[in-house]
Amino acid sequence: MPSKKALIRRPSPRLAEGLVTHLQRTPVDTGLAARQWEAYVEALTDHGWETFEVEPADACPDSVFVEDAVVVFRNVALIARPGARSRRGETTGVEEAVGRLGCSVNWVWEPGTLEGGDVLKIGDTIYVGRGGRTDAEGVRQLRAVFEPLGARVVSVPVAKVLHLKSAVTALPDGTVIGYEPLVDSPSLFPRFLPVPEEAGAHVVLLGGSKLLMSASAPRSAELFADLGFDPVPVDISEFEKLEGCVTCLSVRLRELYA
Repeated sequence: MPSKKALIRRPSPRLAEGLVTHLQRTPVDTGLAARQWEAYVEALTDHGWETFEVEPADACPDSVFVEDAVVVFRNVALIARPGARSRRGETTGVEEAVGRLGCSVNWVWEPGTLEGGDVLKIGDTIYVGRGGRTDAEGVRQLRAVFEPLGARVVSVPVAKVLHLKSAVTALPDGTVIGYEPLVDSPSLFPRFLPVPEEAGAHVVLLGGSKLLMSASAPRSAELFADLGFDPVPVDISEFEKLEGCVTCLSVRLRELYA
């Protein structure tokens, strides 16, 4: 049976100072963000996910985006080396958490940089966005760790958004979805479905036909429902102001050994 465990990390009190790269900075309501985070975690638990809270990293404004700190394939964790120096303090607590869950732990070493938001896994294929936060050496090191485990690693250019998964994610059948104006090379994916809203490009597979997604993409939710999927909307407006989405607020561990 696949595992349904998820790492989460509560927002830093300094969340409003988080990095923005492609968006104009707008004020973040940290109180509302905390409530939205609680509702996001509740949506995971309501759909059968066991959540594990990573030790807070209050000095790191972006630490709630826990997915960027690690990539897990099967039972092997690769601790990231963020391209943004201000985020490098986020990895210690995540390393401890995946170790406690029984993962074999590897690290991205200098001079490579890699952030988990640049990694999209579809079956045994791992797409890695090479752009602002993940460099060629980071991709090389990921390849060295995961290809011996049977992964096929595909490098994908990323220039229009912060991370690969800011542009694309995938439906349960493996179809890649994205808001086409922000996808650098849709032809790299065997099956690509354009969605009508930027936030509609981001889904978390909860199990079965259920898709956790942002409440700010109602037309995309309609599209998914027409295709037979069951959207589960959550309001993450305060995190979207910081280029966050539903994928980066957790690390889903689906293949841990029993």
